Amino acid sequence: MASFWEKLTVDGSEMDMYASVPSSSAGFSAPFPAVVVAQHGGGVDEFIRTICDRLAAEGYAAVAPNLYHRIPDDVMNGDPRPRPWDVLSDPSIVADINATVDWLQNHDAVTDRIGVTGFCMGGRVAWLAAVSNPHFSAVAPYYGGNLLVTWGEGETPPFELAANIDCPMLFHFGEVDENPSQEDMRRFDEELNRLDKAHQFYVYRDADHAFMDFTGPRYQKEAADRSWPRTLEFFGQHLKS
Repeated sequence: MASFWEKLTVDGSEMDMYASVPSSSAGFSAPFPAVVVAQHGGGVDEFIRTICDRLAAEGYAAVAPNLYHRIPDDVMNGDPRPRPWDVLSDPSIVADINATVDWLQNHDAVTDRIGVTGFCMGGRVAWLAAVSNPHFSAVAPYYGGNLLVTWGEGETPPFELAANIDCPMLFHFGEVDENPSQEDMRRFDEELNRLDKAHQFYVYRDADHAFMDFTGPRYQKEAADRSWPRTLEFFGQHLKS
């Protein structure tokens, strides 16, 4: 496995992107299927980079764009740190994801199979990516909240764009999470069923929001250990076969 940082330009702004690719010594050879990893509120931090590295160890080219690249450092490093929805805008998020997908599509080491996953705000970004970009073959949000509202200059909540999803979805929920809540989950399920969209939802007992984040206080090992193999199986089915 090799990891490095790339720089992309989006709307005149330089965007850092963490990338992790499989190792030939582990038996992998290019081209590789790819997964876009959408950051959580903490940005492209140790947790998100570790997720990319884990995916690379399984044979995926994994990339995580820094969606905060338009925000001045003094704002992001303020006390208190701004909430993602106070500084991000849906059209800009879509532009960043599209630029990331374009980069992958133009890379010789990547196949045409691209998935997307994300955690917390990244789960929302993953859903938004799937409704906005037709080139994804699979989407796996983890506890993506705020799907029923717009951010910034967004005109339509991601949930209301579900008809545009053109790939299977695997969604992981924490049982005691309040955003998304169990009521939200049922609403998502009803809408995806109504639209005849392929999806599978899992709920993890006693798990809260951010149960995957091993660097945070809400980490729940049991839920993390159960959900991750399901995500790998899901991506294997839709990105490798």
